[in-house]
Amino acid sequence: MRVEIWSDIACPWCYIGKARFEKGLAAFAHRGEVEIEHRSFELDPSAGEPTGQPVTAMLAGKYGLTPEQAEAAERRVADTARGEGLGYALGRRANGSTFALHRLLHHAKARGGGVRDALLDALYRANFADSRPLGDPETVLGTAVAAGLDEAEARAVLADESAYAEDVRADQREAARLGATGVPFFVIDRRFGVSGAQPAEVFTQALDQAYAAGGGLETVPAAASSGDAPVCDDGACEVPDPRS
Repeated sequence: MRVEIWSDIACPWCYIGKARFEKGLAAFAHRGEVEIEHRSFELDPSAGEPTGQPVTAMLAGKYGLTPEQAEAAERRVADTARGEGLGYALGRRANGSTFALHRLLHHAKARGGGVRDALLDALYRANFADSRPLGDPETVLGTAVAAGLDEAEARAVLADESAYAEDVRADQREAARLGATGVPFFVIDRRFGVSGAQPAEVFTQALDQAYAAGGGLETVPAAASSGDAPVCDDGACEVPDPRS
């Protein structure tokens, strides 16, 4: 079986959804037969370079929240992440173009040996757990080297804006062809599509169904879960209602 996962480093629900999927996969009886392929999805292709703007200021401006409401919403996302065993720092994170990060992830994929997975995890941790400035090429380079990439090769990829650019765009075109408008988006054996950071048991159920079924892509409905399955789309992420 093959599971394709479209995600963006800027998306907190992709960070959370990856952890939930991995728990769901661990409960799947045929997990040893599953191949995972991570694919690129830019939430906001028109975004400029990442800034050091506090995430609460970004949330307040984007969603029309008061600073207090934005802080409460961010705390709820942090609590959700921590509930999955993930680190989540309240403060700053990348709010801008992630295209260079996606290009570097494709370079890591070409190197094989699980380097792409290691780099993806490292970028998520840097962005959400450590609040490191992923708009800074040296920070990205250091993260890449720690994940197993050659420093000179990674530096060359970051310096060449055309390197792996078409690979990123091809992933995005494929996501659009499959009807994905937000991330995280999981496609299991091109039979089942799961949208959002669903609970782990929903992923296990979808894997079971895909293993037994054939045919075209079927989207697993949100009603299959016991709660919400938040996504990020069109440059925005679902924000927990700070008033509830």
